[in-house]
Amino acid sequence: MTSALLRRTLLGRTLLAAPALILARPAIAQEDVRAAAARLEPLRGLIVARQGEILLEQRIAGPALDRPVNVKSVSKAIIAALAGAAIARGLLEGPDQRIAPLLADRLPRDADPRLQRITLDHLLSMRSGLERTSGVNYGRWVASPDWVRHALARPFVAEPGGPMLYSTGNSHLVSAILTRVARRSTHALAEEWLGRPLGIAIPPWPRDPQGIFFGGNDMLLSPRSMLVFGEMIRAGGLHEGRRVLPEGWVATCFAPRTASVFTGAAHGYAWFTATGPGPVRHYAWGFGGQMIHVVPSLGATVVMTSDPTQRSGGAQGHARALHGLMEGTILPLLAQG
Repeated sequence: MTSALLRRTLLGRTLLAAPALILARPAIAQEDVRAAAARLEPLRGLIVARQGEILLEQRIAGPALDRPVNVKSVSKAIIAALAGAAIARGLLEGPDQRIAPLLADRLPRDADPRLQRITLDHLLSMRSGLERTSGVNYGRWVASPDWVRHALARPFVAEPGGPMLYSTGNSHLVSAILTRVARRSTHALAEEWLGRPLGIAIPPWPRDPQGIFFGGNDMLLSPRSMLVFGEMIRAGGLHEGRRVLPEGWVATCFAPRTASVFTGAAHGYAWFTATGPGPVRHYAWGFGGQMIHVVPSLGATVVMTSDPTQRSGGAQGHARALHGLMEGTILPLLAQG
């Protein structure tokens, strides 16, 4: 079943109440956004919505906007949402629950005692203290015969609850925990707890050698499905008046607990926060330039998908250009009312 947001779009109704007013203002017009987006070569799709109404949809390259694409680490925002849903259902106690008892049979021999101190909060906020499985260690990790054991066996390079160490191994451990406590696959949970309530398709994505669905990478969602998910996040966990995530969980995910060593942006549970220029916005970010931006003060959600094979980081990288697109054209357009 297609969500009401997409139904309004697919039926071809005029979704912008007064387009002439925006186009008449000299500062920013929709065509300015389209032109700026088209100049970003890796960018493939862009959707801009305000107050639940789509202002702009632009397919620049790649699949149609209703086709699933690899959203890379935007997947971590899905995992964080599933963790909140599991807490609401009593399957997990809460963010402060320690993970070692949940994964007791996967702990390494002669385990470092600090493993007993790692909590769900530490995994979701990337503060486990364990050596990263991302970056230069990523290939060795995904080539290992047991991703969960490998992640838990990494040496400690910081104390649990210390600085952010971006590591997909942390979010994969959350997927393993969800699978264990629910006795169902993470994909099945995503379909039941998110896909069906939101009216979006969540196809199966890769799994580890033990059959656990990859926690935090390589999920498949269409840009339009990303928009519906982002709109639910913007609404505080509600979709069409029905609660999908427990009350307060979105605010918990947004709340800063650390900061990225790469960008300095505040980080909560899979969501980064940008505080300027312009209004505060929260964003999920995946390799190559996959993004969901939520701007509460403007009632806005913005989806960006890009070539998933190219790096987006660095001082002059594509991710910086996408933030420039937000700050230079999209936010001014949205602020015009």
